[in-house]
Amino acid sequence: MKRLLPLSLGACLILFWEIGCRAWSVPTYILPPPSEVLVTAFSQYRTLAHHGSVTLLEILSGLALAIAIALPMASAMFLFPWVERALAPFLVASQAVPVFALAPVLVVWFGYGIESKVIMATVIIFFPLTVNLLEGFKSCDPRHVQLFRMMGYSKYGTLKKLFWPWALPYFFAGLKVAVSVATIGAVIGEWVGAQKGLGYLMIQSNARLRIDMVFAAILWLSAIGLVLWWLAGIMSRRYAPWKDRG
Repeated sequence: MKRLLPLSLGACLILFWEIGCRAWSVPTYILPPPSEVLVTAFSQYRTLAHHGSVTLLEILSGLALAIAIALPMASAMFLFPWVERALAPFLVASQAVPVFALAPVLVVWFGYGIESKVIMATVIIFFPLTVNLLEGFKSCDPRHVQLFRMMGYSKYGTLKKLFWPWALPYFFAGLKVAVSVATIGAVIGEWVGAQKGLGYLMIQSNARLRIDMVFAAILWLSAIGLVLWWLAGIMSRRYAPWKDRG
């Protein structure tokens, strides 16, 4: 039933889109019907897979770099309050600046290759990871903390044995958010300057009025985001199975 509702809603929207395009004879260079988008998505799968693999690599690289930054940063901010006071304004500022403003600068600094796209994805991804993990640390039950102190655990021992397991569900919640928005950074970077990738393909197709290819690229991007979100859910159930227990 949980899956039936979104599937039914999606089917209704697609049907309305298809009927509307046919009934009003909407030109395909303005809005192609979903049937044509699906045909393009499958018939041009070699091109889409080639560019999609580049975008996926950018997303996964940005995700790995964001995790490598978020884990020690959240731990340091939790263990040392002065670090949180010092870094919190910069964390907020990193998200307040529009990503379109950063993309051209990153392309100038790091070039048209994969590096600028990975950095852009990292900028967007690391914030929900850091904030969620920090909130997970802070949400730990004080009674458990007191118990660990009575047992003689050090600050770092308590972090490893208590705070980390406690915060894992929060981390995976942040990971789900991160993988959902990860495509934004990579694609915007490709829009500004790239030689391949789904964002690059979208810009080139739009210039040629191949709107069906634009929508096909969007479909592939959505599929990438959904698969990554699904994998994050699997990891959450595998490594934090206690989060759903009462």
